[in-house]
Amino acid sequence: MPKRPLAALSLLAALALPAAAQKLGTLDFPTSGTADAQAHFVTGVLYLHSFEYPSALKEFREAERIDPQFAMAYWGEAMTYTHPVWDQQDAAAARAALAKLAPTPAARLAKAPTDREKAYLRAVDILYGTGTKPGRDTAYAAAMADVAAKYPRDAEAQLFYALALIGLSQGDRNIPTYLRAGAIAETVFVHQPDHPGAAHYVIHAYDDPAHAATALSAARAYSKIAPDAPHAQHMTSHIFLALGLWDDVVAANIAATGGHMPGHDMKTGCGHYKEWLEYGYLQLGRLRDAAFVLDRCWDAPPKANVSGVESLAGMRDAYIVDSRQWTGRFATEEPVSTDPATQAYVAFGTGYAAAMRHDLPAARRALEIVERDAKTKPASSDHYTPILALELRALVRLADGDTARAIADVRSAAALDDALPFPFGPPQTIKPPHELLGEFLLATHHPADARTEFELALARTPRRPAALIGLAQAQSALGEEAKAAQTYTLILQIWHIADPDLPDLEAARTGAAHE
Repeated sequence: MPKRPLAALSLLAALALPAAAQKLGTLDFPTSGTADAQAHFVTGVLYLHSFEYPSALKEFREAERIDPQFAMAYWGEAMTYTHPVWDQQDAAAARAALAKLAPTPAARLAKAPTDREKAYLRAVDILYGTGTKPGRDTAYAAAMADVAAKYPRDAEAQLFYALALIGLSQGDRNIPTYLRAGAIAETVFVHQPDHPGAAHYVIHAYDDPAHAATALSAARAYSKIAPDAPHAQHMTSHIFLALGLWDDVVAANIAATGGHMPGHDMKTGCGHYKEWLEYGYLQLGRLRDAAFVLDRCWDAPPKANVSGVESLAGMRDAYIVDSRQWTGRFATEEPVSTDPATQAYVAFGTGYAAAMRHDLPAARRALEIVERDAKTKPASSDHYTPILALELRALVRLADGDTARAIADVRSAAALDDALPFPFGPPQTIKPPHELLGEFLLATHHPADARTEFELALARTPRRPAALIGLAQAQSALGEEAKAAQTYTLILQIWHIADPDLPDLEAARTGAAHE
């Protein structure tokens, strides 16, 4: 959905084991708190670095209870209320937490016995001070830059500065700033390879196809550094997805959900981790496993939960598009939502399936819903619905025989998609526009142009089988049989444990045999 807040995913991950039993990595963050309070404080910071905010909050409050004069415990509690990557902040709650220590910034500074602790408190007061959130984020990043410069051997100062830089993008991706943050986190990771924040922020800084290989070692490490942090298990899959390592995407999100392989007792419900798990299964050609995850999500109460319905809508769309099953429950039944943006995504899935099975009245009804949502809000608030509207309109026009305008619509969709930053996960434009354009061009006998579009699609979605299939078909149509055979061989490698009746599996085997 449009710039959906990803934080909802981790905030629900309450850990059942007591904090002392958790394996969360290691860090060195000396403070002036008492020994017992310091132990809870360090655990809180470990949770904080893995974005397990509710668990971090519990630890910081316990540190406050043990040592009510422990200034950094209140700093920690305040830090749980800002989620830079997700552009979320509860400034009122953070200010209330700081006020428990003392009513004013000056009085709070007086409670901190060291210059270093004063620097952290000064920065957090800037983060939750006056002005707009973007303005405060910028001022906070500058404050943390000063802390990092003054204490160059303080890994926490370096890492919280790196995270502040990531937060400057307000939930979007700014590549130069992300690379600055990544370089800082990489330096800490080299010297402290068991630090959860170092590995985590390296991953966040580089989780796009152009840079993901740089973070592969951090991704391989992070799940082992913090095995008891669900977000740490999931977060590795950001790099795996950007590289098209689908088996790793699946394994990471099985671990993150606390579930098991389909057929066992995977927890019910929707959510971010389930979206990624289903998407990984779809790319592996394991449609039955993907349907299992989607089924459990669909049947899980409460249906009215906005975040859950958003997840369900996205998962349903992905299943329809990638399974190419245009009939049946998932294609024709719709999740109920009162949120217009979610309704547009639901309608897109319904309309896509209808257009592909040539039910044009149903496709047009769905298109009206998507176009209405795209027109009723500013483009700045929703990057993706206008793209979905163009794609769905193109499918209807193609079915009507209006080929030229259908292709023009998808070209426009691709141009809009290219202008957006790489998404933080599976395509927000459920059907990547270059991939759809390639399919249109193949169907209208333009294989050379189709090949170009599939190559562009694969640059944004590496090793995505649907684009690879199109590429192989275009190569074959151009007489490039050796290249087509290599592409089909790669598809078979990805589909090494695919469903035996998977569409295109036999064609891939036949094509690979020409190598």
